[in-house]
Amino acid sequence: MSLEGFESIPFSVSIESVDYGPVFVQEPDDIIFPTDSDEKKVALNCEARGNPVPNYRWLRNGTEIDLESDYRYSLIEGNLIISNPSEAKDAGHYQCLTTNSLGSILSREAILQFAYLGNFSGRTRSAVSVREGQGVVLMCSPPPHSPGTVGFPLWIASVLFDYMLICLNGVMGEYEPKIEVHFPFMVTAAKGMTVKMECFALGNPVPTISWMKVNGYIPSKARLRKSQGVLEIPNVQLDDAGIYECRAENSRGRNSFRGQLQVYNYPHWVEKLNDTHLDSGSPLRWECKATGKPRPTYRWLKNGVPLLAQNRVEMVNGVLMIHNVNQSDAGMYQCLAENKYGSIYASAELKVLASAPVFAPNQLKKTIVITKGQEVLIECKPQGSPKPRISWKKGDKAVKESKRITILPDGSLRILNATKLDEGKYICQGENVFGSAEILASVFVKEPTRIELTPKRTELTVGESIVLNCKAIHDASLDVSFYWTLKGQPIDFEKERGHFESIRAQASSADLMIRNILLMHAGRYGCRVQTTADSVSDEADLLVRGPPGPPGIVIVEEITESTATLSWSPAADNHSPISSYNLQARSPFSLGWQTVKTVPEVITGDMESAMAVDLNPWVEYEFRVVATNPIGTGDPSTPSRMIRTNEAVPKTAPANVSGRSGRRHELVIAWEPVSEEFQNGEGFGYIVAFRPNGTRGWKEKMVTSSDASKFIYRDESVPPLTPFEVKVGVYNNKGDGPFSNIVVICSAEGEPSAAPTDVKATSLSVSEILVAWKHIKESPGRPQGFEVGYWKDMEQEEAAETVKTAGNESSIILTGLEGNTLYHLTVRAYNGAGYGPPSSEVRAATKKSPPSQAPSNIMWEQQGSQVSLGWEPVRPLANESEVVGYKVFYRQEGHSNSQVIETQKTQAVVLLPDVGVYIIEVRAFSEGGDGTASSQIRVPSYSGGKITSAQTSLHTFSSSSSVTLLLALIVPSTSW
Repeated sequence: MSLEGFESIPFSVSIESVDYGPVFVQEPDDIIFPTDSDEKKVALNCEARGNPVPNYRWLRNGTEIDLESDYRYSLIEGNLIISNPSEAKDAGHYQCLTTNSLGSILSREAILQFAYLGNFSGRTRSAVSVREGQGVVLMCSPPPHSPGTVGFPLWIASVLFDYMLICLNGVMGEYEPKIEVHFPFMVTAAKGMTVKMECFALGNPVPTISWMKVNGYIPSKARLRKSQGVLEIPNVQLDDAGIYECRAENSRGRNSFRGQLQVYNYPHWVEKLNDTHLDSGSPLRWECKATGKPRPTYRWLKNGVPLLAQNRVEMVNGVLMIHNVNQSDAGMYQCLAENKYGSIYASAELKVLASAPVFAPNQLKKTIVITKGQEVLIECKPQGSPKPRISWKKGDKAVKESKRITILPDGSLRILNATKLDEGKYICQGENVFGSAEILASVFVKEPTRIELTPKRTELTVGESIVLNCKAIHDASLDVSFYWTLKGQPIDFEKERGHFESIRAQASSADLMIRNILLMHAGRYGCRVQTTADSVSDEADLLVRGPPGPPGIVIVEEITESTATLSWSPAADNHSPISSYNLQARSPFSLGWQTVKTVPEVITGDMESAMAVDLNPWVEYEFRVVATNPIGTGDPSTPSRMIRTNEAVPKTAPANVSGRSGRRHELVIAWEPVSEEFQNGEGFGYIVAFRPNGTRGWKEKMVTSSDASKFIYRDESVPPLTPFEVKVGVYNNKGDGPFSNIVVICSAEGEPSAAPTDVKATSLSVSEILVAWKHIKESPGRPQGFEVGYWKDMEQEEAAETVKTAGNESSIILTGLEGNTLYHLTVRAYNGAGYGPPSSEVRAATKKSPPSQAPSNIMWEQQGSQVSLGWEPVRPLANESEVVGYKVFYRQEGHSNSQVIETQKTQAVVLLPDVGVYIIEVRAFSEGGDGTASSQIRVPSYSGGKITSAQTSLHTFSSSSSVTLLLALIVPSTSW
């Protein structure tokens, strides 16, 4: 029996409604509408979301507005638009009521007011007469207005003579302060507002004003304005409330006034309502909490209408309780918290659930397959309201609970330590007042699966292969699947295709083939057998021997000029003892890592330090260590830090000491510089020693540049080609090193002493002049070559251009010259010592330019492969050279090389040698060169050099024609 595909894991399904009641997105705000505004509309905004989509109604002063009764009203989405608004008809308190099938909610109130301000009276005020020093008040009567404003009087504590607008009548004597203007006995302000309290006193002298808070301190944020007559408290808070006193003082006495500041707070939510879903018959308890000063009171609305207390409905201090909810209680509820300064609303939806039990379709029938001794858990979670009662049956009999069999609080059935007797069909029934539903579960109890993985422990060497066998003993009715792991992680056979392969040889066994095993493949292998009833696993260990791992960090413990003492921590032997270590070094002068000599010469596997020897002084080295065991050599360690060996006296002398050519009286000594690798320290340089051949004492010169490769010694008394013994040594800051072997070199022979003779210059073309000369070979100062200088007739010799020859050439052709131009020329010899004297100056003029006009009116006649050509003569311009003759160029199409026929006449005959199309053009030529080419003629040749009199043709082209002619016309000779 195969149970493949049976589902043994129960699950539950929850069904959620997508419908919900209205929720405000935007509520209306207070509006003050200026009566003189150019705007002719007022918009009160309201927007809500919900599913189904809500609709909208509006209330004014608690009464619903009939939008059909007045053309001035319009509703756009949820917004109320009032056209041509007037204070008499439209001022008042507005609320938005939004509704869908789940209920209604009411917005906060918004006040629509109308504002205007009239003109001041034009009546002239009468003059005020006071005595100097007396106080006075000038009243200000405000113009008509709405909303209410205050006309502020002008108070003058003590009138002086400077007040020109007041008629003076005598002088007032000194008197004590009298507080004539002060803030109210009770000042009320909302939390967060700015409060201003004013005191003004009459008196002579002018009184000073001071402030205090009784039983407290004036807030530090408070500011004094208008000569301390106004106390201003910004962002007033509850603890700023209290009794404030202002005092007026002068030299005649003191007066004071006290008043109380009360700070109120609009209601503010501390705890709001949440949407609630309840089963029918369940109790509801909602509580909303708000803060405010004075303390808010609470009212409740249902679907926008005040909620009344009933037998099942109680409302106490913001708490709403409904006992045994039913469908009639469903809807939208609002809690309204208010004090005399404002009100706030909180909304929530109550859904009352009432439905018969129901199971998800995939729960109605299930099959559970387990093995003996396992636990069975059958879930039973029907959806229904009220919550269904659960009962279980096996077959036709009710399930009896025992120590092994239990019905859990959530309705699930649990069976411990299952046996064959527990097999069968189980029915779970869910029931409430609205109906019932049931599910069926079939339980099968199988024999437990056993597993055997072999071999249990194996040792391998890197590169070897092995097969692990996994065998399962299982219930014959169950199918099995095999899964392999390494170190607890599933083996990725695609990624490890080159090393791992899973082989299913039989239905109840599987093999894991491991080929070319690596160190990383060592570890614990697991085989897991999965059936529809259970899952079992077994493990085996593979130990892999391989080359060592990299040694630990290499530390340079001591450094000298040629040695470095190193230490390291041992490498992992990978299950094969380390036989030796190898020490390697790298410097800027080495080609990668090189094995270095060590002491001891052989570093055994139990050693952790050694000395590298035969290092070069003053060179930066990095070191690393490599371990070897009988299986192979492992990866190298991480390189040590870079370190430089100590300085030492140089030991390497310059190589290839030789002479070089130089100027007269110079001894030029050259050598191959010593590499930085062998300079052994700072301050490296060279010591050049030399003496004339056969003498005893050495002259020595210091060359301080380490890159130098040449030294020049100059002595006017040294004749040319004098032999010298020469050697070159080295030194650095540590001392002098060795000299090279002694070599013999000669001093310079000197520059040429004789000028070239018999210099001739011959014009060849419009741009070329041939220059030739002779030189006395026996003269001192052998030339290496010659230099020709040339300049135009109208230029100075200093502007001359030069061209050099190499070797013993005695002529050169100058090219790139200007046509019809006279040039001056000189020649002089040169060698490594310098230049000899110039020859006598000669002159030569380049030819005139060739004709610029092309041959024109070309006529040609073809007889077979023979083409006869004729053209008009070319007339050169005044600045062009005379025509000497003409050249006819012809080549086969597709070829680059042309054949040329020269003639002094204005006609020529061309024999076309092969079959094909030929391209022909004509040029005039002169002593200045070839002129401009004529237009090209394309002529086909059919007979390949054989003349056929039966085929002739005649053609004429002007010089301006650009003609491409494929001749296909064959005309008898008698026709032209």
